[in-house]
Amino acid sequence: MPLRQALGAPAEPIVKVGDEVGRGQKIGEANGFVSVPVHASIGGKVTAVSRFPHPLGGEQDAIVIEGEGDDSWHESVQPRENVEALSGDDIKNIVREAGLVGLGGAAFPTHVKLSPPESKPIDTAILNGAECEPWLTADHRLMNERPEGILRGLELITRALGCERGIVGIESNKLDAVESMRRALSPGSNIKVVALQVKYPQGAEKQLISAILGRRVPAGGLPMDVGVVVQNVGTSLAVYDACRHGRPLVERVVTITGTPLSRPTNFAARIGTLLSGLVDEAGGLDGDTAKVVSGGPMMGITQFTLDVPVIKGMSGVLFLGPDEIDVLPPEPCIRCGHCVHACPMKLLPTTIEKLVMAERIDQAVATGLNDCMECGSCAYVCPSRRRLVHYFKFGKYLAYQRKKAALEKSEREKGKGA
Repeated sequence: MPLRQALGAPAEPIVKVGDEVGRGQKIGEANGFVSVPVHASIGGKVTAVSRFPHPLGGEQDAIVIEGEGDDSWHESVQPRENVEALSGDDIKNIVREAGLVGLGGAAFPTHVKLSPPESKPIDTAILNGAECEPWLTADHRLMNERPEGILRGLELITRALGCERGIVGIESNKLDAVESMRRALSPGSNIKVVALQVKYPQGAEKQLISAILGRRVPAGGLPMDVGVVVQNVGTSLAVYDACRHGRPLVERVVTITGTPLSRPTNFAARIGTLLSGLVDEAGGLDGDTAKVVSGGPMMGITQFTLDVPVIKGMSGVLFLGPDEIDVLPPEPCIRCGHCVHACPMKLLPTTIEKLVMAERIDQAVATGLNDCMECGSCAYVCPSRRRLVHYFKFGKYLAYQRKKAALEKSEREKGKGA
């Protein structure tokens, strides 16, 4: 159970080796407002609190629990009968204590999104059911199998935000999910289900808002700047489960797929389950595997081992064969402009790439580096196979390190002055 499973500060462990824990028991406490707690996904004994491989790269602090047979819910997990009596603040507190994050991949703490400043009134809550990344079908299955819970969750989200309406956006290649969600709507509901054009990367917040409402989020801005909050359909279901059943976020649906797999499958997987265990459940690997990707083929992160756990933001794991990956080296940019045409944020990808390569990070930021959402469209269409997104990620890392160093220097100078 990694202690870092969301954007923001990692949780602080509140258990030690040898402790007995129950399913759903809190084992890591949130460390600040932009942080979420971590809960045990199985009942058992804590056998280690140390650093282990993490699907986002490197090693992170984690808690290891070995099951001992009793997998009943911990006594802290209690259902609520009268969910309608919950106030907006009640919902936000429940969501925070349940450790909810965005399940579409970004893993931003849900309670933070539900707490916009008073100066940013929200009139619309949008549920993202686009799932536009190739191969991934976890949200599709959820919308077909648990539409009522998703819609009840959206009702709770609109109540927490104090907004007028909710909209579920689903791409039109999932018409069965569109019909499933529409059938589950309550009479007189303030929620609408809309079918959208199939177009990558429509699952991104800013693109979804533009497609549904025609509103443009300003450069450097957030959806709240145009009166909108966007949540994933899986997040909405988790909100309902937390408020109605008292369940913290201890499992999620994960797509395990790819041509080398014997039986591509969607699993309701406990957080902390090793990828190797999911592969075994999917029948193992029949063919040669050249690459393992956490997430989809466009925005996912390559894995170096299957001994990494499922985390809250992991929507899928993709296995690719040797003939499905590009092994040719990049060539010089031919200034064809395909990347500029493909960029949904209207950026200049090759210009930003060159600035990052020259470590002119301030200029790269001024040219729009931080507005890049790393969708991979530019690299996908590039005839020279430029590793554009790699440089954008590296540039953002350098920008973060420089900002951090500047803040630390400022704090030191303040200390000397005092």
